[in-house]
Amino acid sequence: MSSTDRSARSLPPVVRHLGIVSFFNDLASEMVYPLLPALVTARLGGTAVALGALDGIAEAASAAAKLFSGRLADHPGRRRGLVVIGYGVAGIARPVMGLAGAAWHVVGLRGADRLGKGLRNPPRDAVIADATVVAQRGRAFGFHRAMDHAGAVAGPLVAWALIAGASMEPADVIVWSVIPGIVAVGVVTWALTHLRPAGESTVDQTDEVVPPSGGGRLVFGLILAFAFARMPETLLLLRLQDLGVSVALVPVLWSLLHVVRSSASYPGGWLSDRIGPRSTMALGWLLYALVSAGLAWSSTALTAAAWFMVFGLVAGATEGPERSFVSAAGARSRRGSRFGLYHAGVGLAALPGSLALGVVYEMAEASVALVASGALALVLALTAWGAPPSLGRRYRT
Repeated sequence: MSSTDRSARSLPPVVRHLGIVSFFNDLASEMVYPLLPALVTARLGGTAVALGALDGIAEAASAAAKLFSGRLADHPGRRRGLVVIGYGVAGIARPVMGLAGAAWHVVGLRGADRLGKGLRNPPRDAVIADATVVAQRGRAFGFHRAMDHAGAVAGPLVAWALIAGASMEPADVIVWSVIPGIVAVGVVTWALTHLRPAGESTVDQTDEVVPPSGGGRLVFGLILAFAFARMPETLLLLRLQDLGVSVALVPVLWSLLHVVRSSASYPGGWLSDRIGPRSTMALGWLLYALVSAGLAWSSTALTAAAWFMVFGLVAGATEGPERSFVSAAGARSRRGSRFGLYHAGVGLAALPGSLALGVVYEMAEASVALVASGALALVLALTAWGAPPSLGRRYRT
């Protein structure tokens, strides 16, 4: 057994179980999402406008739900129900898309799917934070992200196997996503019955030492700024195709990216526990700047594909540490609201950033957009390292 396996086994049971839930839920989600364009356009006669509405409405519903559920999750007794309902809504909405009779049905069901995500994410992250001691929190969130990305690896492969091996239509594959969805709902319902009653603590009540102002607000602002500055994956995939990567290889590279992300998430959480979330995130932002430069100056498909794999390491250095930071940035009684604000804020900040970078990509060229994105990330990393520490000894941002 590897040291990583032993460390993961030392995590609280509810954290490990929520990791399993995330694996099966993301498996189901990634079985469906790559097939939606074919379902909407080829089978239901929808247009590009319908596809744009699909993602736009979905993200808007998700952001609104995150703020709402975050506030509700400040009350520990409500978290269990919110998490189960969130996974349940998604588990029902996803497979029903395969039975849709019109494009607008899929748009509505996709919105319901993302609504479920918005309902569950803040209370789920609050549960993980409450169950874990400060010194282990980075690894806890890193493990959860690793399982999430592992599901994102398996989902497209399962969909491909059902289409290529079992000769299923995309709509049929979408319907079959009900199976991993049921597993996810069953496991989360069982796992959360083992939570302590509301009001009982599983960890030290004094573990929150990040002040709600000053350095804490600065770091949160940097997290949102990185969400704005980061190039969306769709444009990175377009850059690969511009440099000669065939469309047939794109799904393979997408799955490999999630292999790297899954492998990097737990080590990134471990590093966050060692040197602090702020320093770990700054390393991730610096790495992203290097990746952006590499993709901007790549001239061959092979080089670009290699940099795209390195991009997977950025998730390990940012996703878990971000959640670890948010979990400690203030009083325990407001933890649900903080996670709701974090999840909604990141999503809303990414939208104008993606649009702006898309315009630069289209009007100028890919290298300009990539260099601009990487330069912003570099500034964020230098700002994080240059800011004076604002915490005591127990927890470092």
